Amino acid sequence: MEQPKINFVDIHYAQRGTSSNTDELGMREMQAKAYQYRDKRFLLIKAPPASGKSRALMFIALDKLVNQGIKKVVVAVPEKSIGRSFRNTDLKKYGFFDDWRLAPYYDLCSSTGNESDKAGRFCEFMRKETKSKVLVCAHATLRNAMKELNDEDWNDCLLAIDEFHHTSADANSGLGDTVRRVMNNSTGHIVAMTGSYFRGDGIPVLRTEDEARFYPVSYNYYQQLNGYKYLKNLVLGYHFYKGVYLDHIGEVLDTHRKTIIHIPSINSRASTARGKYQEVEDIMKLIGTVVERDYNHGGGIYTLETKDGRRVKLADLVDDDPKTRAGVYSYLNKMKKADDMDFIIALGTAKEGFDWEWCDTCLTIGVRGSLTEVVQIIGRCTRDSKGKDTARFINMIAMPDADQPDVKVAVNDFLKAITASLLMEQVMAPSWHFKTTKEPEEDSDDTVHTIVVEGLKPLSSAKTKQIVEEQLDDLKASILQEDLVVKAISGSTTAENITQHLIPKVIREKYPDLTEGEVEEVRQRVLLDTIIKGNDIMDDKGNPIDITETYENEEERGSEGNRMMKLANRFINIDKLSINLIDTINPFQRAYEVLSKTVDAPTLKVIQDTIAEQKFDMSIDTAIMLFKGPLKEWVAAHDGAMPSLNSSDPKVKELAVAYQMIYNLKIRKMKGLEYEPENND
Repeated sequence: MEQPKINFVDIHYAQRGTSSNTDELGMREMQAKAYQYRDKRFLLIKAPPASGKSRALMFIALDKLVNQGIKKVVVAVPEKSIGRSFRNTDLKKYGFFDDWRLAPYYDLCSSTGNESDKAGRFCEFMRKETKSKVLVCAHATLRNAMKELNDEDWNDCLLAIDEFHHTSADANSGLGDTVRRVMNNSTGHIVAMTGSYFRGDGIPVLRTEDEARFYPVSYNYYQQLNGYKYLKNLVLGYHFYKGVYLDHIGEVLDTHRKTIIHIPSINSRASTARGKYQEVEDIMKLIGTVVERDYNHGGGIYTLETKDGRRVKLADLVDDDPKTRAGVYSYLNKMKKADDMDFIIALGTAKEGFDWEWCDTCLTIGVRGSLTEVVQIIGRCTRDSKGKDTARFINMIAMPDADQPDVKVAVNDFLKAITASLLMEQVMAPSWHFKTTKEPEEDSDDTVHTIVVEGLKPLSSAKTKQIVEEQLDDLKASILQEDLVVKAISGSTTAENITQHLIPKVIREKYPDLTEGEVEEVRQRVLLDTIIKGNDIMDDKGNPIDITETYENEEERGSEGNRMMKLANRFINIDKLSINLIDTINPFQRAYEVLSKTVDAPTLKVIQDTIAEQKFDMSIDTAIMLFKGPLKEWVAAHDGAMPSLNSSDPKVKELAVAYQMIYNLKIRKMKGLEYEPENND
């Protein structure tokens, strides 16, 4: 019998369009998913940028106003520019029962006046009968108003908090205290929205007992990116310079592209002695000559004429004069078309939640110490928009005190850290479901993979199922934030103590209403998920992994460029990820530029599959042996069908793993992604 040929080159990207298509109520996929749980008093929506969280809130809030007895809605955003996402929106013409309306008087993100005036208007809205039912404000206004409000003022009101990770369980957090007051001392409802639920300071977003009362709705990047219509590619670039960045920014600044330029913090090594205002002026001179300044918007909107005679618009978000900043935000909030803006120069703003859909390039100067910040900045240029097929992120960094081959390795590690971290946060990652053979079969989803584990305790309650299906990543984050666990992982105790004592302790504290049997069910899922998805706590032999910093003080960090090289290996275990993401290296006389390969859907799929290999304990030699013999025999005996990774038969699963490893290796080589070490590596 002739053995069937196994096809290595059949790559498909399931661009179903479901995330952008709307249903009969005018809702996109994520919005419809969140709307199912509109009757929950406390709702936590976790979804990526551009997935439609703002409109999802509108649908939910309007239903609460009309059908659930809620009388008023307050929407709080981290910075005023984000408030434009909640301006008047027509919903009825797309099938919903009402439109979203915001009176200008209660749009505290667009209105002028100091914080005291806005806090007073906030209190007026809460305490008086008003025709308007919606108020939008900044987090700071909410905190100031809460100093004057009583807890019972929130009775029958909805508080919606955008970028919810700004909340903290710390006793000194004004936003966290507001959440607790509304939850515990009123009949108010809360809708929390975020695309990044983890904070960088090690303090939980919510206290354990409070978080358990929220119903979570998660929507991942895999679902979102499948729905993009226009944006296909992402290019990541690192431009190393010697001296002052202003002398080199012209080498990477393309005046034909819609660009957000983030200049370095005044306290960073990349900052110059000229000061932030002079840096803005120097960048503007590189773009063109100022021919007009819009004083109707505070003087922060400029029209420049480029050297080739084009007229472009630039917004200055570095100038922190209150009138200028308010005028710029007012202009940005009113933008309707691509020609309304070409460049935005910012310092600490225009990052998370900032919506400029036509932006296709982010040029960032200086090393960013947080991967979350890098990903947030990249998200500013990756929104889907007509005419934009490629987005670019360029990071200008001072040249490290290292040989160029070392820089190449560090950059490749950093590119892997960015793309892989997105995948690990379910940007394009599959969801894994662990079940025991006693659990009934359920309808399968092509984005969910099932692993049958012998001896695994079945999930016995709705609560444990919700934790495992919706909150497992958050639980793992809580475990890693626990002081005793961090100390244990650093090597002061055994793996058994971590798995048998410390992890159950965190689970009990986070979910105090669970029985001991339920705690054990969740503990097993945490350990399985950890081993399968990336060894966050221990390696596959059960040994603790050191996740402490690679340096302890500022002096040890060295130059900013050297800091970038150390950051490259902080984020995830990328040493095992055999991927080469570097496309071109351009050595300049005074600079050094490294560009990534085009990160399109097929490339992300290859990276995803390569990361998935790490969950299997199989050498490439074993995979080749199985591929050449038992796999071909199995395929021939099953009429050309391929073995499944989800098979409950360990021998069949082993063959599927072998096939997947060989397939991934072949695809990586065809796409030029296979990492070829240098002779001296």
